Amino acid sequence: MLANVNGVNINYEVSGNPDKPWLTFSNSLATNLHMWDDQAEALADEFHILRYDKRGHGASEPVAGPYTFDDLIGDIVGLWDHLGIKKTHFVGLSIGGMTAQGIMLKHADRLLSVVIANSMGKVAPEFVGAWQDRIDLANENGMDPLVQSTMERWFTDAFRNQGSADAEKVANMISTTSVAGYTGCAAAIQKLNYLDSLDQISGLPVLFIAGAQDAGTPPAGMEAMHRNMAGSEYVLLDPAAHISNVERSADFTGTLSGFLANH
Repeated sequence: MLANVNGVNINYEVSGNPDKPWLTFSNSLATNLHMWDDQAEALADEFHILRYDKRGHGASEPVAGPYTFDDLIGDIVGLWDHLGIKKTHFVGLSIGGMTAQGIMLKHADRLLSVVIANSMGKVAPEFVGAWQDRIDLANENGMDPLVQSTMERWFTDAFRNQGSADAEKVANMISTTSVAGYTGCAAAIQKLNYLDSLDQISGLPVLFIAGAQDAGTPPAGMEAMHRNMAGSEYVLLDPAAHISNVERSADFTGTLSGFLANH
């Protein structure tokens, strides 16, 4: 379904049990809400589930960028308002986890708990240049040249070499993401700077899930966020690269389910 939020048509899907608490999933750059299919199916009895495509991704409107995290945060908070969601658990991976940090800092009253997977709190200078290279490549040649290198960063060799349908599905998500959505979100990532503010957050249950082979958002960065948030929990999946909820679907879902059951 589509909702006009902040002047942007945002695609979303509601599923699960309407008598249970809300659970919102926020996906990575260059994917769509279907990256959470396994988790949405597994948790359907226990939660009222919201998944959405961020602006420029999936079936959401590919508005021109660059975007900011205030844009991305405003989109999801506006979608909650549209749907009458007062409070929700929130699970974000990669840029979804970056967005989660901003929501914790600006809209903590809307959150029941937060799970941040395969993300980071601050972008190192060398990553800014790498993102600019990807932005330039997408602008010049579209998304197809980015598929192989992205898949190599996102999954371990062992997982990719299986040739699974799950890997094929993610590769298709990358290739069909709009250039505006990809470059707009990449520009937001270039300015990410939440890490040193995370110690301001208290009283909110938070779990960090890292992948041992994740070169894009390495475990060291996840550990730094965890250290900055007193009382937070941390789990390392090994082996797992960046899109750990797909590569280690059962273990990710079990970890997530166990955390949510306690909060």
